[in-house]
Amino acid sequence: MEEITAKIEPSAGAGLRAALQRIARPLVRLLIARSMPFPVVSDLLRSVYVDVAVNDFPLDGKPQTDSRVTLLTGVHRKDVKRLRGERSVSPRPPRAAALGPQLIARWTTLPEYLDGDGHPLPLPRLPRQGARASFEALVRSVSTDIRPRVVLDEWLRLGIAQIDVEDRVHLHVAAFVPPKGSEEMTYYFGRNLYDHVAAAVHNMLADGDPLIERSVSYNNLRQEAVDELHALARQRGMEVLQELNARALQLQRRDSGQPEATRRMSFGVYFLHEEQPASTEDSTDAE
Repeated sequence: MEEITAKIEPSAGAGLRAALQRIARPLVRLLIARSMPFPVVSDLLRSVYVDVAVNDFPLDGKPQTDSRVTLLTGVHRKDVKRLRGERSVSPRPPRAAALGPQLIARWTTLPEYLDGDGHPLPLPRLPRQGARASFEALVRSVSTDIRPRVVLDEWLRLGIAQIDVEDRVHLHVAAFVPPKGSEEMTYYFGRNLYDHVAAAVHNMLADGDPLIERSVSYNNLRQEAVDELHALARQRGMEVLQELNARALQLQRRDSGQPEATRRMSFGVYFLHEEQPASTEDSTDAE
């Protein structure tokens, strides 16, 4: 372990520790709130250290030994051997988390589901003569494993959709937010934070061209100013997301099935407001 730490500049190490401490605070707040104690997280982090060392830091033409993993990670060789022998299970998204975004992506993007102004049409619940599309056909175009009525009942419960007197289903895109603490919200929490952190780490390690990972931060604002900026960010952010969603769906349908179609992408927008620390000095921070 001494050999590795000796390669790290003291100033760089201190800066990284400070950054990690800041990143960890909201995560630890969540863990304590959800009654996940430190020993559980420590064991999890130990296994991640071993997994990353084994898979992301190989030696060309040489086997990845337990001793080298211990050298890279500081994890005891006995634990390394045990963890490497355990079978890892890749997390699978809940069915609702996988299905819902696909349905909404199609309903808000494909011409057969849009009116002349590009807004989602109310869809007949069942196929109807003379109608271009239906809610049942939309669901079955994405999955034949889940009955359309099951999806509709859940969307009605969450306020994502409503049925009018003509038995047409209306979509409320703004209401498509997983319930607090649900399995779906937990899945998106992990996926979205992973993607954001992975983009930032890519830039930190200079693996190729830098990825988009920028923010604009201001302090010394009153709540009414924050509310105005939040509304602007919500409006413009949704416009960008919807535009990217439409183009990505077109490209995915074009590329699907081709042997070189092995890449994925993710783009996100976030907005945070909170009380600023008393020591805050800068009024502007654009990165």
